[in-house]
Amino acid sequence: MDKFRMLFQHLQSSSESVMNGICLLLAAVTIKLYSSFDFNCPCLAHYNALYGLGLLLTPPIALFLCGLLANRQSVVMVEEWRRPTGHRRKDPGIIRYMCSSVLQRALAAPLVWIVLALLDGKCFVCAFSSSVDPEKFLDFANMTPSQVQLFLAKVPCKEDELVRDSPARKAVSRYLRCLSQAIGWSITLLLIVVAFLARCLRPCFDQTVFLQRRYWSNYVDLEQKLFDETCCEHARDFAHRCVLHFFASMQSEMRARGLRLDSVGRVPQTPEMPEPHEGLDCGSPKAHLRAVSSQEQVDRLLSAWYSSKPPLDLVACPGLWGDGLSHRAPTVAPGTRPSQHTDV
Repeated sequence: MDKFRMLFQHLQSSSESVMNGICLLLAAVTIKLYSSFDFNCPCLAHYNALYGLGLLLTPPIALFLCGLLANRQSVVMVEEWRRPTGHRRKDPGIIRYMCSSVLQRALAAPLVWIVLALLDGKCFVCAFSSSVDPEKFLDFANMTPSQVQLFLAKVPCKEDELVRDSPARKAVSRYLRCLSQAIGWSITLLLIVVAFLARCLRPCFDQTVFLQRRYWSNYVDLEQKLFDETCCEHARDFAHRCVLHFFASMQSEMRARGLRLDSVGRVPQTPEMPEPHEGLDCGSPKAHLRAVSSQEQVDRLLSAWYSSKPPLDLVACPGLWGDGLSHRAPTVAPGTRPSQHTDV
């Protein structure tokens, strides 16, 4: 189970190659679903349009939502948009860049479904067979309006006795199918032209802003993942110390009640638990985790992280978060200048 969870987290990473792979996978699944789908139009005047348009638009909406769920940056974008400003300003350009990136990938599979449905033409014929103008076809001249509507509703069902081997049915079906394919190829050509222009015209503009938006959007995503990983690491370490402290207390209670001897008659040794703020080695890799050693500190730290994220300045003055939550400035070698960062 952990392997599947790690694989899912890897697929949700901000890597563009992984996200592009997910888009191609969704597009391939879309083609497979459409090819294996058995289309059956109801051939009823009041239900043809509802069924045809529903089949044309409902699966793309579901695929679009699946694309949003599979993209981790969609959640990161909403969190960045909704978070309080605090000590770090919000850049609308980063949110727009992330929104554009998320929408481009999420719209790939729905567009594939729509184009396939239009090129196939069955959904279009079913949806609009009752809306055809009968005056465009000479075969309806001798029919009453009610007969015309009944005939047009039966056009998608070529095996029905009313329209079987009827030239009028073939003419209406051919007309709607050609119109559907024309719309499908027009959408395909439009998408190709837009992608071509976007690819060719992008180098003509200044790339500085684009690189900045791309860098900080990746930074926001990686910062959130690192924060979650650090929280999990601290929770595991904190729980381990609490459990050890519990069993140490139980051994002390057993001594007080005279239950000191184990199975071989020896006195069990009690592990010495260090105090929350004692024995902390600043050089230890977990020193920054062990410094937060109470529920109140954890709650205050999480609240401070959400309400006022730290500024993107590694030489910011300590004590910004109050007692127990300050961050130290790193030492800078003489003769070097600290790098300046622009706030997100």
